[in-house]
Amino acid sequence: MQADSTTPENDGHGRPGDPRYLPIGEHGLIGDLRTVALVGTNGTIDWYCCPRFDAPSVFGSLLDADRGGCFELAADVPYTTKQFYFPDTNVLITRFFADDGVGEIQDFMPVADGASERDRHRLIRRVTCVRGTLPFRALVAPRFDYARRPHTISQDGELTFFESPPLTLVLTSSVPVEHDGRDATSRFVLREGEFAVFALDQLSPGVEARGCPLEEAEELFTGTVGFWRKWLSASRYRGRWREVVHRSALTLKLLTYAPTGGIVAAPTTSLPERIGGRRNWDYRYVWVRDAAFCVYALLRLGFTEEAEAFMGFLDEHVRLERPGPGGPLQIMYGIDGRNDLPEEELPHLEGYRGSRPVRIGNAAVDQLQLDIYGALIDSIYLYNKWGTPISSRRWDELCTLADWVCDNWDQPDEGVWETRGGRRNFTYSRLMCWVAIERAMRVAQQRGLPADIPRWRESRDAIYRDIMRHGWSERLRAFVQHFDDEVLDAAVLMMPLAKFVSPTDPRWLSTLDALGDTLVSDSLVYRYDPELSPDGLGEQEGTFSICSFWYVEALARAGRIDEARLAFEKMLTYANHLGLYAEQIAHTGEQLGNFPQAFTHLALISAAFNLDHALG
Repeated sequence: MQADSTTPENDGHGRPGDPRYLPIGEHGLIGDLRTVALVGTNGTIDWYCCPRFDAPSVFGSLLDADRGGCFELAADVPYTTKQFYFPDTNVLITRFFADDGVGEIQDFMPVADGASERDRHRLIRRVTCVRGTLPFRALVAPRFDYARRPHTISQDGELTFFESPPLTLVLTSSVPVEHDGRDATSRFVLREGEFAVFALDQLSPGVEARGCPLEEAEELFTGTVGFWRKWLSASRYRGRWREVVHRSALTLKLLTYAPTGGIVAAPTTSLPERIGGRRNWDYRYVWVRDAAFCVYALLRLGFTEEAEAFMGFLDEHVRLERPGPGGPLQIMYGIDGRNDLPEEELPHLEGYRGSRPVRIGNAAVDQLQLDIYGALIDSIYLYNKWGTPISSRRWDELCTLADWVCDNWDQPDEGVWETRGGRRNFTYSRLMCWVAIERAMRVAQQRGLPADIPRWRESRDAIYRDIMRHGWSERLRAFVQHFDDEVLDAAVLMMPLAKFVSPTDPRWLSTLDALGDTLVSDSLVYRYDPELSPDGLGEQEGTFSICSFWYVEALARAGRIDEARLAFEKMLTYANHLGLYAEQIAHTGEQLGNFPQAFTHLALISAAFNLDHALG
């Protein structure tokens, strides 16, 4: 996939945009399974946290164009650009088209094997002129610790050092580099067939500064291409939408933190769900729900190692002995398994197109969200089915979770959407408690494992009856957001997907129609109406992309195949030029929210699988 770069003309809500900021969707993603960088269609890296996803930003102009820092690299003449991925990889290519020639940047981060090379976190930008002659310019302007710490700059031969304790970065370049005491710059000309290389490394104990000759850059490029193609070759997907499904799989893999097996919800923080609004959150953590759904999507494709790695994350970092405010599980953890994620605002940063506040950390960590138990136990059930039979220790832990759900399923909670408007009896939370117990029972019965089946069955059936009695509105003829109310919520689209209700049950078909009439706009689905269901924030938002793919799957399962396929194909037009999705889509079609979002890509995979199956 590829597309021409564009100049932002509005902010997604009909107002003039800020030309200092590229649209969120005008970015590609590269990474090394520890951190990532976002590269704009103009060749600028405007988001990079080193050495890992949740580290402070080094390049953060995505959140403040003037203060955040960036790594610019582009043709030094008027140009247009196209951006695409080297086929079946996460190597990103940005092409520049000018009057005197065509050039390109090949951006990638080698996935290193040796410990010292992994700690280097090398980011390579290989520039070439493929036709004619082109001048280029580069600006390396890091701003350490979210632009809160000053730095020094020095040079030693071809090496340029940026130091701001505790982090030191070194830039090596095959073309001359100058500095002004703060930033490094370079201007150079390439003729057809010539290359230049910039490599940015982290220096740490055991990692020495070294150059990156053109020959080494070529070897690393070939090795990185080979790594991603080998990984992707394990996919079992052979359906109609191979390109977009595989791009989603490659994206989910990029969001994996290899040292622990954790999967981040998104690699960015504070990209707004509404331009100028306050719905700006830090998603660089391991949500139990999101990661569990990712495991499901990757298992469907045949990637069992990622599922095993996430199970290892749970074994190593999730302690069930001392339940906290959310029960035995927190809703999220740090990528290293830490429990404490204090939320902080950064008032010195203006936010993307003025969308304040910029936040790091996430106060939702202490919320009670009962649905995570269903998401996690369902992923363990599928891992046991499609991956490796679970161990006796893991079964004991699953029993602990199922028993806790039996005791606590009827509590009000904050719900899947992490509202900050108080706890309610959310239908979706009850649904996923039902899933937790039902899937635990399946594992016990399939494996003949010891369990208190009579107790589990009693709780499972009580939840079912509770949902049918209190989660259904006779007036709306639909399942609703919370009990004994009349507000619709797209989260109930999971009902047939979770096998709680038949996809052709009259109650469900009536619900599907009600959702289509109320929350669906040209195949795009809103989560809920915040005016009817106050969430503590009081702002409108865009459509929620995971819900749009749930809608596709619900239509397909209901036998409305033509509608499902059209809705799916429409959703594909809302992807960016690389096939990537943010969390939400504005009414103008612009990407909103943190980018790219794992939730959206895993739902795309599931929808494609089920639609393929329905089409035969």
